[in-house]
Amino acid sequence: MFNILWSLFYVLIFPGALFTVAVGLLLAGIDRKVVARMQHRIGPPIRQPLYDFLKLIGKETIIPKAANKLAFLGAPFVGFVSLALIMLFIPIFGFTAFSTSADMIVILYLITIPGVALIVGGSSSGSPYAGIGISREMVTMMAYELPFVLVLLTVAKKAGGVSLAFSMDAIANWQAANGSMLFQWAMIPAAIAMLLVIPAEVGTQPFDVAEAETEICEGPLVEYSGAPLGLFKLNSAMKMFVMSALFVSLFLGGIRTGFILIDAIIFVVLCIIVTVLCMSTIHAISARLKIEHLFKFYWTFVAGLAMASLILVWCGL
Repeated sequence: MFNILWSLFYVLIFPGALFTVAVGLLLAGIDRKVVARMQHRIGPPIRQPLYDFLKLIGKETIIPKAANKLAFLGAPFVGFVSLALIMLFIPIFGFTAFSTSADMIVILYLITIPGVALIVGGSSSGSPYAGIGISREMVTMMAYELPFVLVLLTVAKKAGGVSLAFSMDAIANWQAANGSMLFQWAMIPAAIAMLLVIPAEVGTQPFDVAEAETEICEGPLVEYSGAPLGLFKLNSAMKMFVMSALFVSLFLGGIRTGFILIDAIIFVVLCIIVTVLCMSTIHAISARLKIEHLFKFYWTFVAGLAMASLILVWCGL
């Protein structure tokens, strides 16, 4: 009974749903504030994403006549659950809620579910704008998945030596003994590739081709309103935290104080820094890419960086 209660605490409170939601909304607010300041605007308060979510929860949900009701309403919830579960497998320095020998594989599968949920929800709405958006989302996913997988393989090879270490705990322990991955010179191209994958995974500018408000009216989300729309927006904020947390765990996991509260605070601060560097800054200085340019960028430059690191690590450097 005691173990069941602890498992529920991990899933629902920390490091699961509540923690992921709270930090995700914080990062989304900081991102909007930083972008505004970089563009010489005052910007909304940092708590604005929370207000937006609460406002949408209280609004009426309108379901199109042509929509598949189950898929239309279930998609955002499925995305939410998958993002909350990912944090259970990501070490917050010395603490991990659940660990297996194949954490990376589990994370890789779970992290694709929100994108698939967006595609399913958009396609079930029956809108032509959503149809354009989901086609762009599928192409975007195919573009960044290749370098993302190469980065994960590189980290697994570096931490595993002769074999591949797919356990997040094993990677964290390796970094505690040998220093963070970011300070291994052969891993620097992989770290840069990961930083460039994060904004596409989250869908922030210039990689927001699937939503593209000024072109296709939010694409897959065009028919959404009320609580389901609020849940999709919340998913986006949560993914911002999940991807930043994954980078911190993979490349900066050597930091440990022995006190879980202090570790959690340092972890969140590092996630804020990663968010500002790879999302806010890029968003503020760049315009939206065309879908063909996005695909070429990830399959040439970003994949090339990840592959370079993989080759260097495979050669024992």
